[in-house]
Amino acid sequence: MILTVTAGKGGVGKSTVAYNLAAELDAVVVDADLGMADLPTSRGPDLHDVLAGRASATEAVREGGPVKLLPCGRSLAGARAADSTALVETVQRVASQYGRVVIDSPAGMRSDAGIPLLAGDACLLVTRPTPAAISDAIRIRELARVIETPLVRVALNRVEPEKLDRNARDERLATTLGAPVVPVPESPALAQAQQSGHPVRSVAPATRAVTQFETLATAVERAVSS
Repeated sequence: MILTVTAGKGGVGKSTVAYNLAAELDAVVVDADLGMADLPTSRGPDLHDVLAGRASATEAVREGGPVKLLPCGRSLAGARAADSTALVETVQRVASQYGRVVIDSPAGMRSDAGIPLLAGDACLLVTRPTPAAISDAIRIRELARVIETPLVRVALNRVEPEKLDRNARDERLATTLGAPVVPVPESPALAQAQQSGHPVRSVAPATRAVTQFETLATAVERAVSS
């Protein structure tokens, strides 16, 4: 299974959702934002090296952390040397070795946003409950439709906890975007976990955020497998 996590704009928590979803699915998360990587990194070969032909996909995967991760470099030179068209084959190689891959794609309608969508068996769209975020989400939804990558779920992120259970809102958004909605609450524990490079489950397992990520992972897995 290869799932691409996408968003219509930055700042909606796409990388946070991708990282925590990978933890729930026991998947490798690939930081495919070649110019603005956001997931944890460490010494060793990274996605820039793989896409430039300096390392293999599997040797760049970090297995020792809280989530299996293929990180991306942070340098401009590395981004320029990387052949983004090799991403599809790279992700397929990782999937053949590990089974499940979650791609954290670039946000918005940048020129490199389509390749991670092309690499995915399906995609998950992250947005926030604001008119601007939803407007941008509609645009990236159309890009996924053109590329013919099925949208299986929408993660409505950073919802105020007291507004989490609003079925009418979620049904309207599901109609607009064309996929069921799973709301994820605004959570200090989630922010703390992300800053420390850990999924929220390992920091605050009894929180509603963990429950919602479990729900999201189960729904995605069923949708992609059906």
